[in-house]
Amino acid sequence: MAWIRPEDSGYDEARRLFNAWIDKRPAVIAQCATPAEVAEALAYGRREGLPIAVRAGGHSVAGYSTNDGGLVIDVRPMKSAEVDPEARTVRAGAGLTWHEYDTATQAHGLASTGGRASTTGIAGFTLGGGSGWLERTCGLACDSLVSVDLVTADGEYVTASADENPELFWALHGGGGNFGVATSLTYQLQPLGPEVAAGLLVWPGDRTREILGAYRDLAHAADRRLGSVLVLFTAPAGDDSIPESLWGRPAVLVGFVFNGPGEEGLEAIHPFRDLDPAADFSGLTPYVDFQCSIDDPADHFNYWSADYHDELSDAALDVFAASCQELPSPESQQLIVPWDGAVAEGPASGSPLAHRKSAWVSHPFGIAADLAGGERARDWTRRFRSDIAPYTNGGVYLNFIGDEGQGRVRAAFGDENYARLAQVKKEFDPGNVFRGNQNIRPGE
Repeated sequence: MAWIRPEDSGYDEARRLFNAWIDKRPAVIAQCATPAEVAEALAYGRREGLPIAVRAGGHSVAGYSTNDGGLVIDVRPMKSAEVDPEARTVRAGAGLTWHEYDTATQAHGLASTGGRASTTGIAGFTLGGGSGWLERTCGLACDSLVSVDLVTADGEYVTASADENPELFWALHGGGGNFGVATSLTYQLQPLGPEVAAGLLVWPGDRTREILGAYRDLAHAADRRLGSVLVLFTAPAGDDSIPESLWGRPAVLVGFVFNGPGEEGLEAIHPFRDLDPAADFSGLTPYVDFQCSIDDPADHFNYWSADYHDELSDAALDVFAASCQELPSPESQQLIVPWDGAVAEGPASGSPLAHRKSAWVSHPFGIAADLAGGERARDWTRRFRSDIAPYTNGGVYLNFIGDEGQGRVRAAFGDENYARLAQVKKEFDPGNVFRGNQNIRPGE
């Protein structure tokens, strides 16, 4: 195990997260390659009375992957990926990113729902739910879990599955890192690729309201195997692959991946292509390559939020369209994700996530390259949430938001599920050692 402290040469690199808003200085970072090393680090942290954070991919926009003056348990050295192509499973080390995971599983033509950003770590993403391209057929990432291996707050090694610690297994389908340090996760895989129908379609901003309405009508009606997202953004200047008339101007993008034969996927997107996009980047492509195509930039100032919607009325779409006309920076985006199919159905073992039958998720994605732009992006995100509030149903997907308070944590689960999660927390972490997260407090 590597112990990294402020005086060590690799400290700044080891503590850096993707979100430039987060600039914390832990007292020590323990880079752990085995569950035994995690247990050793936990024992040290508890003995010294240090606050404890757990880091995998470091993509927590709230900065939960680190702390000031405490211990960070860094599981990035855990990079194993043991694929069983016959059983269609993979036992994945908690330090993998989605690019590493997909590279391993796609070698066998297999996949499960993963992050739309390939640099995201699998552990925090999955334990928080896991929304991705394949969710309409495979469900959220947590729905593919077969088991999770954890080290609990007292250093005990625990496996959670449908047959072993089933209540803990239920809690791990969206309850986050509240119950222990995940060291490996085993997933059920589905056939996919390696080549899939995927791509991006782009329209000019003056067609925003038209495309929003068309997308609302088409996304849920599309073949269930078609996963998509709509993005309001600023078209990059100087990109020769898109018409010069779009450069630096508001634009609309629809991205998609088809979970099935490529030719059927190209047929499934015809209704979107019939809307006469100004740029069409759709076709057959390796799934792993497409997973890297919309990665968010590192070292930018990020402020995100999210809400659920049972429907998108014309008035709601007007709010989205207005938000696109006042994007605070060239990097900021407004995302709309359709939820239905396997997301709404949920896993047989159940999930604590409430409102999974919501039809839509809105996701204002405030990003900027400098501090002043970051402050404008934060204000824009908050303003949009206020404007869209009359059209939301009160639910929220916690992986898409920062630290917005305990009320939002409870809204993600609902009162009944939160109370049940609190009892699981009481059993596995009664002292709330793992509180550097979207925290579930131990039950009475």
